[in-house]
Amino acid sequence: MRIIPAIDIIDGNCVRLSKGDYNTKKIYNENPLEVAKQFEAHGITHLHLVDLDGAKSKHIVNHKILEQIATKTALKVDFGGGLKTDEDLRIAFESGASQITGGSIAVKNPDTFKSWLSKFGSDKIILGADAHHRKIAISGWLEESDDDVVEFINAYQKEGVSYVICTDISKDGMLEGPSFDLYQEILASTPDLKLIASGGISTFDELPKLAEMGCEGTIIGKAIYENRISLKQLEDFILS
Repeated sequence: MRIIPAIDIIDGNCVRLSKGDYNTKKIYNENPLEVAKQFEAHGITHLHLVDLDGAKSKHIVNHKILEQIATKTALKVDFGGGLKTDEDLRIAFESGASQITGGSIAVKNPDTFKSWLSKFGSDKIILGADAHHRKIAISGWLEESDDDVVEFINAYQKEGVSYVICTDISKDGMLEGPSFDLYQEILASTPDLKLIASGGISTFDELPKLAEMGCEGTIIGKAIYENRISLKQLEDFILS
């Protein structure tokens, strides 16, 4: 299972939110590149970079930070937040993203999202399935749709999606543990899916459990920044 630390960006700073609420913003570092280099120094190879300014603005904003990290580390960066148009995608890939994550766009403009899948391939385009009480949430989690998360993922797997990041918003940033039951249900209904668990990771012991369930990767944010899980523990997990 891939270990994928998260860096969320607001105003150029590395921040974390609780349950996606911008009013809960906590700044952990003013230099995202420095944070990325620390991850890399501990054997981490992948990074989840979220442009929270972009999510709010509905277009890419922090592509310069993406470019810095992509050019000054060897990390493979999956980039998301506010990607709405072909131009946003062009900027993201030209700035060094290895993959991009589309969430709101897959709900509000499925034809565009499907065109990206067709143009760039399923290895480059990740479906962001962020759910609140099982309903897909969009626009930086500021809106809720009527789509059930499992049905939403199933439908997109039939369209060729391979990678899905599923975040249970009620768990995100709360350090109360991930949604094991939800992930189990998703994996049972879409066995070939590359599911990336996100939200609520709080202790190291949860990681082997997610790996055993069949998650392809897991995104870890606040647990690292609050020193609940050390980079040394992650390094040992990667090497084991």
